Amino acid sequence: MTDPIHTLVTDRAAEMPDTTAILDCDGREVTWAAHRDAIEAAAGLLRARGLRAGDRLAIVAENCHATAVLVFAASHLGAVSVPVNARMTGAELGRILDHATPRLVAFTTGISAEAAAHAGTFGAETLTTDFGDIALAALPVPAGGDDLPDGVAVILYTTGTTGAPKGVMLSHDNLRFAGNASANMRDMAPGDRIYGVLPLTHVFGLASMLMAASTAGAAIQFEARFHPDRLYEALMGGVTVFPAVPQMHALLMAWTRDRGIERLEGSRLRYVSSGAAPLDPAWKRKAEAFYGLALQNGYGMTESTAGSTGTRNAVGLDDVSVGSALPGTEIALDTSVGSEGDREVGEILTRGPHVMLGYYRNPEETARTVDADGWLRTGDLGRIDAEGRLHVVGRCKELIIRGGFNVYPPEVEAALNDHPEVIQSAVIGRGLPGGDEEVLAFVQCVAPETFDTAALRDFVAGRLVAYKRPTRIVAVAQLPAAPTGKLLKNRLTEVFADRLAEMERE
Repeated sequence: MTDPIHTLVTDRAAEMPDTTAILDCDGREVTWAAHRDAIEAAAGLLRARGLRAGDRLAIVAENCHATAVLVFAASHLGAVSVPVNARMTGAELGRILDHATPRLVAFTTGISAEAAAHAGTFGAETLTTDFGDIALAALPVPAGGDDLPDGVAVILYTTGTTGAPKGVMLSHDNLRFAGNASANMRDMAPGDRIYGVLPLTHVFGLASMLMAASTAGAAIQFEARFHPDRLYEALMGGVTVFPAVPQMHALLMAWTRDRGIERLEGSRLRYVSSGAAPLDPAWKRKAEAFYGLALQNGYGMTESTAGSTGTRNAVGLDDVSVGSALPGTEIALDTSVGSEGDREVGEILTRGPHVMLGYYRNPEETARTVDADGWLRTGDLGRIDAEGRLHVVGRCKELIIRGGFNVYPPEVEAALNDHPEVIQSAVIGRGLPGGDEEVLAFVQCVAPETFDTAALRDFVAGRLVAYKRPTRIVAVAQLPAAPTGKLLKNRLTEVFADRLAEMERE
């Protein structure tokens, strides 16, 4: 194993002690030396309450300096952090804690009302520290040995899992590799400031934001929750690197358009990216015109420590792929997955130092997901073009078969998103009697009550062959999403059941 992740901070503190490392949500600026000192102080607090090497520390949190400090403090003690989003329900949190069996639970009460509510449920001890208000609760840990492999730094529970929780074990090596790869892809260096709104409780924020900044010596400007006005203020106030998900870009552009701002001008922003969903050329051109920068893309998942591929494109290039494999990693396709008519499409596989150690306490699922040769089965469908660039076309389980033809939801979503009044969309299949499927489209727009779905049908008719066109279009004000901005497609028919029933009665 290479050095543990907390040494990233101690190294930066030795090199540039008085340089800003953190701009916290409350406006406080924290130097690298102060950041290191806070981590050491937090490690002392946790040690005094019984946390030891190999123990789990659950961190119920939203983005702030305290969250980062607690992750690194666990590393300092040889413990394993389990970051959990504070906006989870009590039942969701309980299932994770039952599976992870942490010795301590920390709550970022100073920044999150939800974390404070959870802390109250646990009767947690409240503490005021130099890195923010937190609360700590000790839990009974079952007797007996543990089955943690060597080198585990963090366990992340994946969004949208059903049944028994799946905890992804990421090593110190995984996180250091991912941070270095992200920093290199963005040419990050001291003097950069990265906008920190992607949740640290998810892999995108933890690896591609916190670890990348800690590797490069760049500052992070933390934001607990996404608000387009605060993002705009940050972009005009010195942010240079903005990794995001498509919903953030769409909402920012809608917010600025309402105020007569057609283009971001006068900022220091030099790098902007969009992950977690495929791009389409028209939307990409619109975003690049707004930012005046190339919109970079990439591909990854929790099990691959965020990054597997990435782009380094110039402005205006009509490349909507997720790029080539990151240096030191491999990608391949299993073309046995999918229909006979699409042999160039297959399940995406990846291998390299970014692949997880496995699922915590779930060797059977680990063996199904990572084979003996180290290839991770992603569950995503893709194709690789002649230049070696990966194009993600959908999820294996989300592939829609309509009239014997394959319909890939991202292609339909791209056509819908081209419409100027659509902020974003989500497309799923629904089974019909006889085994066929229909295409359901849920579109988020500014004014769903007056949105003309018939006009949208005409709009996509010129962009999609008939079998790919949505059977039903539901206009909504908001789509269900995880804190990362990732759309929760598995909840669409449940959330909008009344709307669908009403449409079927018409």
